[in-house]
Amino acid sequence: MTSLLGTIGWPVLDRIHLFGDFAVSPHGIGIAIGVLFGAWIWSVEGPKRGVSVDHINTMLFWVLVGAIVGARLFWVIGHWSELEEPLDALRVWEGGLTLLGGIAGAVLVNVPNIRRYGYSFFQVVDGAAMGLAFGIAFGRIGDLIIGDHLGKPTSWLLAWRYDGGTPAGFSCIADACRTTLQGGKELLLTTTGSTLSAPGGEVLGTGTGVHQTALYDMGFATLLFLLLYALSRQPRRLGVLTLTFGAWYGATRVIEDFLRVDKRIFGLTGSQWTGLTVSLLSLTILTIWAIRAHSRPREPGRVEAHAP
Repeated sequence: MTSLLGTIGWPVLDRIHLFGDFAVSPHGIGIAIGVLFGAWIWSVEGPKRGVSVDHINTMLFWVLVGAIVGARLFWVIGHWSELEEPLDALRVWEGGLTLLGGIAGAVLVNVPNIRRYGYSFFQVVDGAAMGLAFGIAFGRIGDLIIGDHLGKPTSWLLAWRYDGGTPAGFSCIADACRTTLQGGKELLLTTTGSTLSAPGGEVLGTGTGVHQTALYDMGFATLLFLLLYALSRQPRRLGVLTLTFGAWYGATRVIEDFLRVDKRIFGLTGSQWTGLTVSLLSLTILTIWAIRAHSRPREPGRVEAHAP
């Protein structure tokens, strides 16, 4: 990584060639390792809340299934008008996944398992929330390596400068990379700066680089993991960790998507509407719990029980 005049940059690497034509994506490696670390954290935190490791292992399988289906389904719903034919909805290899949809799918697919095993919802998800936060943070390393999730032009301190290679979704000729974004807008990256143009050629913005939203998301997710870890060191009501995750991560996705060019519905992207809904709902429940706990009369000598 290099830095110059308030920018950061590195040559992107879309594939790691192992032998012959066989290559792997750093993006996939980052996600896989993030999932493994997240699963390990869940296997440690889950039993503290009375969740069997065997049950966690079973639910992990369905997490992977639900995450893939949910990530694609939510993206297709938000971009249906862009598909040329219904079968395009199945072309996952061409890209088009959303992390929030993956999280929703992973949770929803396991609701029957949670009920079948006799656990409460928060009893299971509180332990998983810590692993999810860590997994997101680590998985973003792969996005940074391949130059994915690039945003609008900017010249602020953490502007990401193109230093070579082919960023995800771009075509490059002679160190000039272009991609077509929502609404026909074109983003141009060179080693000297970035330009966002309207379909007719009108310049909409320039900068020394672009917003690297994957970097921001990695930072926010890391802080979230540390917060959840700190909260988990003391007895808390079941659900506090899950709702803290929802409030924090939902809000960060609202912020991050303002820095990108994407399809908007009533002024916000699909991820923003999802993140805003989850964040507000989580904050509302946490606030109600806090008010009730503060107003509840305490009996002399009574010791309140807390979930581990």
